[in-house]
Amino acid sequence: MADSPARPWLTIVGIGEDGWDGLGAPARAAIDAAELVMGPARHLALLGEHRARMLQWPVPFADGIPLLLAERGRRVVVLASGDPFWFGAGRSLAQELGRAEWVACPTLSTFSLAAARLGWAVQDMACVPLHAAPVTRLRPDLAPGRRMVALLRDGAAVSEVAAYLRDQGFGASTLHLLEALGGPRERVRVVRADSPMPDDIAHPVAIGIDCAGEGRVLSCASGIADEWFDHDGQISKRPVRALTLSALAPRPGELLWDIGAGSGSIGIEWLLAHPANRVVALEGDPVRATRIKVNATALGVDRIDVLTGRAPDLLPHGVPDAVFIGGGLSEALLEALWARLPVGRRLVANAVTLESEALLGRWHAAKGGHLLRIDLAQAAPIGLRRGWRASYPLVQWSVTL
Repeated sequence: MADSPARPWLTIVGIGEDGWDGLGAPARAAIDAAELVMGPARHLALLGEHRARMLQWPVPFADGIPLLLAERGRRVVVLASGDPFWFGAGRSLAQELGRAEWVACPTLSTFSLAAARLGWAVQDMACVPLHAAPVTRLRPDLAPGRRMVALLRDGAAVSEVAAYLRDQGFGASTLHLLEALGGPRERVRVVRADSPMPDDIAHPVAIGIDCAGEGRVLSCASGIADEWFDHDGQISKRPVRALTLSALAPRPGELLWDIGAGSGSIGIEWLLAHPANRVVALEGDPVRATRIKVNATALGVDRIDVLTGRAPDLLPHGVPDAVFIGGGLSEALLEALWARLPVGRRLVANAVTLESEALLGRWHAAKGGHLLRIDLAQAAPIGLRRGWRASYPLVQWSVTL
């Protein structure tokens, strides 16, 4: 006879502002049987008195993981906000445990409660966690008529959001201040982003943003305007960037190595293509490496890792889905990548100099793929008239290994 599966020792319980009253039967049963209940002080207070040992989860969150694992085998409950697997603690806990060790009892998330109060459809609004992230995460969704619900760390963060919206040209946005949703302290207030903010906003707080104004809006297509990026001239210009992103063909959840990243424009647009995408940028100039992080944060995609160094002496760990070479192209780099990358990975390299162009020509002849020459010219004044001002021609090699 096969062994029966082990009973999960950990129950992850989502708890709302109504505390014990809002818990379902499975969550109540798990708490009744628990030997230990862990959670933030606010959540433990919502639960009230209990015969189990209570342990406050420390800050930072990672410090609580060893404390939890030391209790393996006991009957343990971890309290989390609302739905633990929607920008909550659930994923972090599940990654540390086997699937048979835990079970989850979610309740309504703040996003669901906010939608119910505001009459917004959850599938049509952006759900943005700002409790542990910069306010610039809002940037990709800032557009007139767009609706967002953001989770904030405290009441003071509301003023930060309002100031950011004003600075971006969206001061006319309507802000719905959502305090302690689902509990006896619940309060919903409405203000404009360009108005004074209340000074008595209570935690926990979320904010519904009905975006309005004349600020700049990010395009959804690849090849956004060069003006979005701070740079020193080392940048793939908009038309070339659009062609390069098309050749790289980002797909959901993929990892890009951006080698010789310059301003980071290629990697940043890779991240803008899908929220699950990842980038490791490699840049030899420390000033440019710092600028990449600044550009990424400003455009709301701060999930970029930047390494300072030159390839092939330094290459990131792991295996990417695609590689872009925007600078530092060499025979040694191509050989190192060809030895490192598995079959099916994509590589795109851009060359401007005659030497780099010749190198790509040889590798195209040996390995196949597509070789593209890009000649661009822009209209420019010539005296009282206009003519074409040509840029340096660029050769692009794209190949799937």
